[in-house]
Amino acid sequence: MLDIKLIREKPDFVRQRLASRGAGDEVRVDEFLKLDEQRRKCLAETESLKAQRNRASKEIGALMGQKKLAEAEVRKLETRELGDRIAALDRRAAGIDEVRNQVLLQFPNLPHESVPQGKSSEHNPVVRTYGEKPVFSFLPKSHIEIAGQLKLVDFERATKLSGSGFVLYTNWGARLERALIQFMLDLHTSEHGYTEVSPPFMVGPQCLEGVGQFPKFADQYYGVQEGLDSKTLGRLYLIPTAETPVANIHREEILSLEQLPISYCAYTPCFRGEAGAAGVGSRGLIRIHQFDKVELIKVVRPEDGYTAQEEMLVHAERVLQLLGLHYRVVLLCTGDMGFASARTFDIEVWAPGQGSYLEVSSVSNCEDFQARRMGLRYKTETGENRFPHLLNGSGTALARLFVSLVESCQQADGSLLLPAPLWPYLRTERISG
Repeated sequence: MLDIKLIREKPDFVRQRLASRGAGDEVRVDEFLKLDEQRRKCLAETESLKAQRNRASKEIGALMGQKKLAEAEVRKLETRELGDRIAALDRRAAGIDEVRNQVLLQFPNLPHESVPQGKSSEHNPVVRTYGEKPVFSFLPKSHIEIAGQLKLVDFERATKLSGSGFVLYTNWGARLERALIQFMLDLHTSEHGYTEVSPPFMVGPQCLEGVGQFPKFADQYYGVQEGLDSKTLGRLYLIPTAETPVANIHREEILSLEQLPISYCAYTPCFRGEAGAAGVGSRGLIRIHQFDKVELIKVVRPEDGYTAQEEMLVHAERVLQLLGLHYRVVLLCTGDMGFASARTFDIEVWAPGQGSYLEVSSVSNCEDFQARRMGLRYKTETGENRFPHLLNGSGTALARLFVSLVESCQQADGSLLLPAPLWPYLRTERISG
């Protein structure tokens, strides 16, 4: 969440940065400030009444000592009335505080000053490209055709099992998916210094709130119900990404300075209900409700946040470089960034059969936005408790990586000539029909 002190002291700056996102959130700054002022007045009045009650209590003791019992009883009645007024003010302040916090939780993060102004992906500048688009002596097929011919994916039976937007990998397709996951985990742990974790695939709503997915996007995720007990619905949710559990590992903790930086990587399936709004009914792997991903998470000191983001971006790019895939890196503009991000780079890999780039990684620095929401702090050298920067990045996501790989590796005879780094995992150089 945003720093309350910043909103109070620099409301115009906050309005300007929120307005740059183009979502209209800046109009709620005045609402927040009004609620904040009401809350502060309640608290100030409560403190004044408590001081009066304390003085009255001392006077009662003195009157009792002087045997002035009638006067003491009058003062006791006054203290009871003061107590009732204090209790009423406490309830009012709590109510205001709840509404104020709900408004605060709806504010997205403020874009970093280096983020370009823009409304959509059309305004995202390309930072760099790697490699060249593959050239074929034949018309390249789509991953749907390749998957069907080589029996890598069974779309029809996946639909029979779960409906549209789900995938059934089969035979070499399942092995290739597993090989990619293992390859990425080995790369990030052995070469990039990440600690592998395997988190739960279901989390409580507090974790979704912590990373900024709740409450604003609560309608986009899968809630879980225990058996037939409808009262349990929403106690747990299927994770939309490994970021949700892994970034929350140290929630409500105060870390020592020596613990930073923290670098985690994790493989998980990801569950996204919102994909249905984008037309996942058609066959293919571009937008699906369940997909695999290897996620990267960092917890760092604020002064190291943007250096760490550049490092994480290089780590994600390395996956595509080793696989020999052509890609580009784009810097997201203010209107295209995620809710919790202060700055995001997307990596888009080329898919020949689609004739387009597909996003396979977003690398974001959320600054202290998520840390504030989850109560994560660290202790500085001077003993001060500060909020760290949290970073997340796909290192990378499947199934779009799967799409790019099979479309880029296709041969004239219909086989797939695999990149050398995958050979040890699959124990073959080529997948043939």
